[in-house]
This record gives sequence, structure tokens and C-alpha cells, in this order.
Amino acid sequence: MKTIKPGTKEVRSFLFNREAINEESRTVELAFSSETPYERWWGIEILSHEEKSIRLDRLKDGGPFLMDHDSRDHIGVVESVQIGTDRVGRAVVRFGKSARAEEVFQDVKDGIRRSVSVGYMIHKAVLTEESRDQETYTVTDWEPYEISLVSVPADATVGVGRSADTPNPIIEIKNSPMEKSMDKVETKPEVDVKVIEERGAKGAMSTVNEILAIGTQYKCADLAAQAIQDGKSVKEFTSIVLERMANKPVDSATIGMTKKEAGNFSFLRALNALANPADRKAQEAAKFEREASDAFAQKHGKSAQGFFVPIEVQARDLNVTTATAGGNTVATDLLSGSFIDLLRNKILVQRMGAQMLTGLTGQIAIPRQTGGATAYWVAESGAPAESQQAFDQVTMSPKTLGAFTDISRKLLLQSSMDVESFVRNDLSRVVALAIDLAAISGTGADNQPRGILNTSGIGSVVGGTDGLAPTWAHIVELWSDIATANADFGSMGIMTNAKVIGKLMTTLKSSGVSGYIVENFPDAQGLTSIGGMRGGVSNQVPANLTKGSSSGVASAIIAGNWNDLIIGQWGSLDLMVDPYTGSTSGTVRVVALQDVDIAVRHAESFSAMKDALTA
Repeated sequence: MKTIKPGTKEVRSFLFNREAINEESRTVELAFSSETPYERWWGIEILSHEEKSIRLDRLKDGGPFLMDHDSRDHIGVVESVQIGTDRVGRAVVRFGKSARAEEVFQDVKDGIRRSVSVGYMIHKAVLTEESRDQETYTVTDWEPYEISLVSVPADATVGVGRSADTPNPIIEIKNSPMEKSMDKVETKPEVDVKVIEERGAKGAMSTVNEILAIGTQYKCADLAAQAIQDGKSVKEFTSIVLERMANKPVDSATIGMTKKEAGNFSFLRALNALANPADRKAQEAAKFEREASDAFAQKHGKSAQGFFVPIEVQARDLNVTTATAGGNTVATDLLSGSFIDLLRNKILVQRMGAQMLTGLTGQIAIPRQTGGATAYWVAESGAPAESQQAFDQVTMSPKTLGAFTDISRKLLLQSSMDVESFVRNDLSRVVALAIDLAAISGTGADNQPRGILNTSGIGSVVGGTDGLAPTWAHIVELWSDIATANADFGSMGIMTNAKVIGKLMTTLKSSGVSGYIVENFPDAQGLTSIGGMRGGVSNQVPANLTKGSSSGVASAIIAGNWNDLIIGQWGSLDLMVDPYTGSTSGTVRVVALQDVDIAVRHAESFSAMKDALTA
């Protein structure tokens, strides 16, 4: 299920009737909203027109009437607003008497300008219907904040719109790709170069071309078109692309399983078949799992060492009370999330804000801006020296992670959904611990990803020659390192281990002044507050570092914008079984193999103290 964030801004377009024009009063009556469903990239959107669902105060209080959602092109005012019994929003707008307003009003009277678009903000949306390929959300709390005449709408019918996070476009977009779902073939949107030239936006075309290239490469043409319209920078756009990629697995990694088929895939049957290769009954019971694994292997041209778990299975949501293929289940409502969600919930760096890209195929390169354009003061009629942005790429390539857990042979013979959930939880835990550790302190050598502590260029806070107990000044310096580099935005937070937290809970911010650096015990999720910033507590953060004469006793403290930590997962989880290691105790060792890589998008977004002493 997708999340519709509060504050999401959108627009919809309409046509108004020329008979509703009153030339004497310079007013026009128009419809600006309805309950007609509209397909956006995240699902079907329906705007509820119940009285309690629409916040009309901004429009009723003389809301702006604009051209093309441009707040600098104000041509009139909203006189009145009402929601009809037909559940359609209507307004009366009055044109101003400025030369610009008069010009536009004449075009309206002549029938040249007829398209209307409303800008609105979504405050709350609820999932009201879910099918195999589509989710329908009803927006139960939304707020129209302006009405515009548009010269080139995405479509002149109800419900076709453009995102409007910044209602101040610098260009016009033609052939809007917003109507296409994310999993369809994306085409490069056409850009009206003339509009850019008329606005005199120096360097705008290079930014546009860069955004279009990124959008085409990552199949996000709709986001590219919107970013251009909203005047986003390349850096802002790449962050938007990352957010989408983090929230949806790459479709090419799937094998086309239905939700029912994904729900029927059993980890237990697959593992039991691996543990008992000579047991015909076990092999027959896992026939479906073998077929699914083989389908994934065939599509991706690679062989499983055991069983591949298709992406659709990892992303499924188990809520089962009936029997599945292969045996009866315990009649228990099992409200458990998908394997991918379980994995994420157990990775603390992900809770701190790290972005996960799942279902990747092939090596990926994430654009990164390394330099910006320069502004100059010039004399009258002078021309500034040319400058431009500089870019490089953060590359990620798959590195194989192997994690194992021991499971009883008798447990594998069960068909209870509770046991199925237990096994999935156990597997996700061991995989998550390994990924979490690599994200924090991976060496970048011996086939490991490179973690934050070993990333060149991150900030450094030094306690002393032989280390030092952490103080309030150290915490402030960690933040200051990041803020000085203008990276103190996004998901800011501090992460360390339990020893350091214990020390900070007994350390005053300042001698003789009440107030400890950490005031509250961490919650069950390992989260707390450190000096007012979000804090994470994990013993994955090393406590055995050496500084001078302090050998193997120093701890690390990491501060950063955790959105700039990227965790990529390739392909599918590969399960294999070692039936011999624990044979004397009646257990089998389940090994989970997963291709993973980790990258820090901007080293300046992190700073670390590696010599904190706690005793």
C-alpha cells in the first residue's frame, strides 16, 4: 500500500461554459472540482465532496485567480464558492482591471481561453478499494487554495492534472506523461523551449535536459515533467526519484505471480524440501515453490543454490485464516507484514531514514551534484561569467550477503501460518542484522559494502589522543560538521550503542546545570532523543575501537542526514539448507543469500566520533 503524504499538492483541469460570463460585472461562473476518479501514479484518486471533507476558507476569503498557477500572474479574485447537490464544486471569479487581466478577460470572452485548473492540497486520504493492480484512495480532507486559467492543460477534462508542489512553473509541459502508470513504457516529455527562452532563465535548458535524461533512465518521465514544471533543481529531482524507487520494487524483477499465488508460496515447504532431498513427499509438497523458483531463475539467467523467493512473495501481506496448498493451517488471524517490510523494520539505519531500493537488476548509477552555478554582481549592461553545475555518479553493484539461522527439523514439518511467520521473521532478522552492520561499518574490502564509518570525506569529531568521554560539546560539533556543509536537512539523527547512551544519560549538558544529554530511555524500537535530535541505539555500532592507549574500548557516535544512506537489494532471496552441521541436535541450518550494496550519497551528510569512552 502506498502512503499519500499530508500536504501533497495537486491540480485538476476543467472547461468552463462561455454562457456563464457576465461582461458587466467581469465575472465568470465555473466548476472547479468533482468526484470523478482520476488515475495518478500512486493509484486512483477520488475527491470526496462531503461538506466536512473540503476546506473552503481560503477560497471563500478572496482566493486568488491566477494564470497557469503562477502566483506572480494574478488576474482576479474568487468571489464565491459552493458545493452543489450534484457534488460538484463551483465558484464565481472576478477579473481585475489591470492591462494583463483585461487582456486575459478579452481572450475568455472571445473563446480563446477556456481551460480552468484548480490547485489543492491533500491533508488526508484513505484506501477505499484494492484490486490486483490498482488501489483507490478517497481524499477525505483536502483544501483548494487557488483557481487558474491554463493555456496548455494536461487535459481539458475533469481529473487530469499536474502536481503543483511549487505553483510557479518556469516552463510549459506538453504531452503530459502523468496519465501513464509507473510500470508502463515512459516516453520523454516534450518541453516548450520557447517559453524558457522568453523567461530568460539562463542555464535552464541544461537543467531541463539533465532532469529529462535522469527521468528517462529511471523510467520516471512523469516525475521529470513535474520537476521541470515546478522549477526543481537536479539535486532535488534525484531525491524525488530515490524516494519513488525506495517505495516500489523494480517491476522487471518480478515474475508475474498473482497475489493468490504469492500467498500460497510457503517458506516451510521450500526449506523442508531442501532439508530432505530424498523425501518424495516433501518434494511433491514443494512443487509449486520449485516452479516459482525456476521461473525466477529462468527470467534472470541465474541458478539458485537452493530456492529463489520471488519478489512478489517477499512483498506479500499475509492475513490468512484459511488453508493454503499443502495442508491445513491454524485458524489464526495473522496480521504480519511482507518479508521486505519485516526486513526494513529490523534494520535500524532504515528507521533512522536510510533509503532502501529493492528488486534491482544490474549495476545502477545515482546522479549526484558536486558543484553549483555561481552568481555574480555585474555593472549595468554587463554580463555575468558563465558557470554551470557539475555532476558525478554514485555507483552500486551487487555484493552477496550470506546469513544463517538454525531451525528444528520438526518445525519445518508444521503447516501453521504462525510457524510460517516465525520462520520468515527469523530469516529477516539475521539478514537485517548483517545489512545493518555493513551500513554502519562495512569495510568496502573482501566483498563487503562500504559503510558510513569507512566512507572517505565524512566529518570527524576527535575526543582526545587516547579518546574521551562524550560531552555536549561533541554532540554539538557532530551537528555543526553537517550544518556547515549545508547538509543538515532530511532525516537528521544520531546513532550509537547502548554503552554510549548509558554514559550520555548520566552526563549533564553543562557542569552545574540541570539537564542530561539523553533524558529518556530508548523505546522498544531502539529510538530515543539525543540532545533534541532523533537518536538510534544499536549495539551494531562498534564499541571495540582503539584510540591511543585506549585499546578496544572506544565507541563510535554517528550523526547525519540518514536519507543520504542508500541500501540496494538485487534480485531475490536465495534460500539453501545445510542438513549436516546440526544433525546431532535435530536442526538444519538455513542459509539466506541476498545481493546487496550500500552507498553514502554525500559524505558531507555524515560526521562521526570514533573515540568515545564510556568507562
